[in-house]
Amino acid sequence: MMEKAELKVAVLGAGAIAGQHFDAIRSTDGFVACAVADIQLERAEAIAVTYGIRAYSDYKELIRQERPDVVVIALPHFLHRETAIFAAEHGCHLMLEKPMALNVAECDDIMDAANKADIRILIGHTQHYMAENIYAKKIIESGELGEIVMINDVRHLNYFQDVRPQWFLEKDKSGGGILANLGTHSIDKIQWLMDSSVRKVSAAVSHHGKRGNVEGSGIIYMELASGLPASIAQSGYPGATRNETEIIGTLGMLKLATGVSLWISRGGVYEQVDVPPMDTPFQLQYKDLLIAIEAKSETSCPPEYARGVIAALEAVYRSAETGVEQFL
Repeated sequence: MMEKAELKVAVLGAGAIAGQHFDAIRSTDGFVACAVADIQLERAEAIAVTYGIRAYSDYKELIRQERPDVVVIALPHFLHRETAIFAAEHGCHLMLEKPMALNVAECDDIMDAANKADIRILIGHTQHYMAENIYAKKIIESGELGEIVMINDVRHLNYFQDVRPQWFLEKDKSGGGILANLGTHSIDKIQWLMDSSVRKVSAAVSHHGKRGNVEGSGIIYMELASGLPASIAQSGYPGATRNETEIIGTLGMLKLATGVSLWISRGGVYEQVDVPPMDTPFQLQYKDLLIAIEAKSETSCPPEYARGVIAALEAVYRSAETGVEQFL
């Protein structure tokens, strides 16, 4: 019996996250890395040497020359639409980092191109692939916490550090500040844990960043289609770093520190939950995409879902600007 040919994967963008993609590609049977592109050729060449692949400064030349089966888009948000459509038109399946695009209109353009080309897309909402989150979802679905009555999500980190690339802090390139970058993770996490989309939002933001024109903090009150209320509070100003989601039920609570730990209260103090080890989120994403390509099915984080996260973010910004609750 003949072995299945490995699918060639190229990564666009040689930034901080590229190495995690190449490590996951290397460890996933069925994929092989072929090339990397970055406008700063020396960055692409440094990664190319590490992984034994070819480097390009022009992503279009890479796609034409290498003819990859899969293209990974790990580029600034304002380049997602352009690069995704070009790759789709050349028949490449996509691993597209979140957020999917700058706005819903751009998401629709990407989805149109994908439908015409009949390609599979996985949007990199990593919250779906984190061990603590997966285990928390199992506990919620088991009924052990009773009826879930609210979720409070808090995330603080110094967002305006000098090491953050400037494009993150320019709204026309990033789509927004801390809420566009980290708030979309929180919106996604809450929707995914509860298997229910956002129905309405009310929000307030502040603009006190030392550079750029994006918001530096925000607070969101939202309700899911199920009726569940949730709050998201995020600050990008100096202070204690925090990343915690508290899920409150009628019989107990969960405290979820994604990527770190999971804690449960059954009516008393929090006790740590022993979370079984799993593959890395990137490995799980690549396995998910491979199954979808082979079965010609949707990935478990498809464009339609990711578009909904962007729609919720747009509603957050509309509410913050107008002071009026927004319905989706």
